[in-house]
Amino acid sequence: MKTGLSGKKIQFLLLLLLCFSVSFGQKSKSNSAEKPNIILIIADDAGWNDVGYHGSVIKTPNIDNLAKNGVELNRFYASPTCSPSRASLLMGRPSSRMGIVAPISDKDQTKLPDSIPTLPKLLHQNNYQTALIGKWHLGLQLSNGPKAYGFDYSYGFLHGQIDQYTHLYKNGDKSWYRNGEFIEEKGHATDLITTEAIKWISEKRDPKKNFFLQVAYSAPHFPLQEEQKWKDPYMNSIKDPSRRDYAAAMSHLDNSIGILLEKLKQAKLDKNTVVIFYSDNGAMENWDSRNEYGGIHPSNTTLGDNSPLRDWKTSNYEGAVRVPCVVYWKDHLKSYKNSSYISVIDLLPSILFLAGDTNLPKSIEGKNVWSAIAENQTIPNQEIYIRGHLQECLINSPWKIIRTRHGKGIPTDYELYDIEKDPSEKNNLWAQNETIASQMKTALENQFKKDAEKVNK
Repeated sequence: MKTGLSGKKIQFLLLLLLCFSVSFGQKSKSNSAEKPNIILIIADDAGWNDVGYHGSVIKTPNIDNLAKNGVELNRFYASPTCSPSRASLLMGRPSSRMGIVAPISDKDQTKLPDSIPTLPKLLHQNNYQTALIGKWHLGLQLSNGPKAYGFDYSYGFLHGQIDQYTHLYKNGDKSWYRNGEFIEEKGHATDLITTEAIKWISEKRDPKKNFFLQVAYSAPHFPLQEEQKWKDPYMNSIKDPSRRDYAAAMSHLDNSIGILLEKLKQAKLDKNTVVIFYSDNGAMENWDSRNEYGGIHPSNTTLGDNSPLRDWKTSNYEGAVRVPCVVYWKDHLKSYKNSSYISVIDLLPSILFLAGDTNLPKSIEGKNVWSAIAENQTIPNQEIYIRGHLQECLINSPWKIIRTRHGKGIPTDYELYDIEKDPSEKNNLWAQNETIASQMKTALENQFKKDAEKVNK
């Protein structure tokens, strides 16, 4: 009798153990499935008023749908130029900490330091596969391309700008490559980048791993070389042919993003993929082409539109550093217009959080802001420091201080704005708010000192 009961107990325990094992296995699989893929789409020089959801005449239906069905980051800040913005993204700290404050234009110029862990290297620790398709601009030689900093696969161009069809840099240098070798291909850069991204998702990645894919377009950066079909929708609405060409580049870019999103849907990856879109910096006002590409491309009197924000790319005014940004994750994020102050350096820790990593290296200065994005929360006391060519700024809502250095013998200028009340930065309040001005100046100087202390550390 005892033996029989003992046998039943054993059977019950075995059944219980089996149920627990199945349950645990299902839970583990569920957690793995919830760990998302991430696609980061970067436009090149797209202005605040160059996307439809900001009221632009330019049609960007695919970007608009991301904003409509995801989270629009209304106060997202990048660097005023390309290389610094991309360095900040991959390192999770102000680019000035690495001595990168302007576009890299020389093969021997400063590149990313080797000693600091990058986003793709950190994602490797979480079993992610990584790829960069498109623009690099953080080292102009094959030896210091994306592979050197953790990307498993890379394709596109090393330099800051290229002819869209020959894919050569403005001085004639080769720039188009795949995995550490220069190549020659026919086609418009926007189309080639999209095709390669789709091919990598469909054929080249390891389907057993989560992936991080950075798709960095050349559009709408000059030279503007678009087919007539992209210009046709604007023949009546935009009279300026230069601005029309720019609009065509934005439409071409948006269409390509739509193709990429459709591929995700077809591959049944859309529900488990976070899509982030933003511009690397604000728009440029115009372009004098006479000293570039042998003068074969027409100059542009009008390019992007940063209105109602002030100024253009390279400055530290809002038009250069406050950029369009949306985050979309199907069935996971509600539709919000989030007004938290978020910096490009915050993307790295937020992405790592999604990948399951909360142990950040000491080099990272950005914050994990995912809960603010997902739950539309306000981030208290968020300090954003951005250093550019001859200006640097510091933001601590609602205040923004801008310092302009003019060189030897010329006094430094300071400006103070309440960017909540005055987003166009028309009213310099430096003289009227001495206490706030003093506090912001001290905070800015402290950040500036860290640049010298932390270069390549």
